[in-house]
Amino acid sequence: MLYCSIQGTAKSKPVNRLIPPNIHTTLQRHLKNSTKAPYIPQFHFPNGKPPPTITTETTMQRLEQVFDKLPNYECTRDNFQVIVQMCQVPQYWRLPLFMCTQLTPNGAVDGDKFLHFWRQMTSFCHDAASRFVFIMSRGDRTRPYILPEDFAPLIQDVVDTHPGLAFLKEAAEFHSRYVHTVIARIFYNVNRSWTGKITTTELRKSNLLDVIQLLEEEEDINQIMAYFSYEHFYVIYCKFWELDRDHDLYIDQQDLARHNDHALSSRMIERIFSGCVTRSPRRGNNNPMIQGPNGPKMSYTDFVWFLLAEEDKSHPTAIEYWFRCMDVDGDGVLSMYELEYFYEEQQHRMESLGIETLPFEDCLCQMLDMIKPATPGCVTLADLKRCKMTPIFFDTFFNLEKYMEHEQRDPFAQRENDDLTDWDRYAAQEYELLVAEEGGDTQGSYDEDEDYEPNIDILESQLDDCILNEW
Repeated sequence: MLYCSIQGTAKSKPVNRLIPPNIHTTLQRHLKNSTKAPYIPQFHFPNGKPPPTITTETTMQRLEQVFDKLPNYECTRDNFQVIVQMCQVPQYWRLPLFMCTQLTPNGAVDGDKFLHFWRQMTSFCHDAASRFVFIMSRGDRTRPYILPEDFAPLIQDVVDTHPGLAFLKEAAEFHSRYVHTVIARIFYNVNRSWTGKITTTELRKSNLLDVIQLLEEEEDINQIMAYFSYEHFYVIYCKFWELDRDHDLYIDQQDLARHNDHALSSRMIERIFSGCVTRSPRRGNNNPMIQGPNGPKMSYTDFVWFLLAEEDKSHPTAIEYWFRCMDVDGDGVLSMYELEYFYEEQQHRMESLGIETLPFEDCLCQMLDMIKPATPGCVTLADLKRCKMTPIFFDTFFNLEKYMEHEQRDPFAQRENDDLTDWDRYAAQEYELLVAEEGGDTQGSYDEDEDYEPNIDILESQLDDCILNEW
């Protein structure tokens, strides 16, 4: 009897009168609300953080007021500086910005088209880098990068208007050469991906926009040693001219071998002309090197890259340049076999000059102690970039003259103008030598060359072709 009573009690549902009947609904609602994702404001802006709307609208109103005062609501190139000021962009963005919209039959900017372009750009480009790329690509949203030919109008505007280049106005034959040199230097320093296309990310990581801004503040163009220095251009062009004996704007392996009194080894010259340091095949041509009767030929742009890499082997692009050349099998590692391949010729050259040489094994131990590779027995690009003495490493294997200089120099000695790069020091020294040789006349040697004048037109057309075909 007692058992049945207990069993019945166990089966009956207990009633808790302390919990209100709607408590379960309230708890479920609270639990549901607590699991909602919290609001996180946008923190990543690929094209820069948008400015307040009033800022954009104020600029648009000012632009409209400027165009209202111009005849036919159009702005000519002579008056376009006012538009540039209203847009609050650097002065030397002027010509690319002027060319962003289709010009009227009389060569002016139509106000309606420009306002449409500016509103479109500011709707999704919010920082200087993204706007510069948009302007240089003339508003092509399918092309978020800058090509070499996009820089030509900007640099030509620098040639035409910068006070530090006023002397060049009467030497029109040098305009195109200066433009091409600056473009090559820009891509050497900024285009870290070696694609021939400068992206917004690469632009942000570089100092290019700051240097372009500096152009309107510094009257001495030679003080702007990054990219635009005339002295640097003059050194590069004269070095190329000395090697280019037929002045067709291309040099072959025999020409390059004469550089710096045959300092480079023949094996390294062969690697340079193999195409391993050419950024990409030319348009419509799968072979990255131009072929001539005596084998592959190097263009002027490729020579600019070569000279920059040769004279400053601590630059990141230079390290990549020479690593590509030494990586014969292209596996991303410098093996002991590859190092021995290049050192072997250095040994033969030193022995022929009566210079005492180190056995390869001893040299290898020195180099590995200096580089300290992460993986014993092989040297990677990362190892070289981590090391502060890459010039010594490279010169040991393929540049005899500089190798001897390193051997005779105290590596811990304080160098003059230590704040300058190796390239800046080289360019300054070479420019002084060139000026001294020419008696202060920076064009004297060319004026005395009877073959120079008839070739000006040929050189100009070939330089222009470089922009279209070489990259």
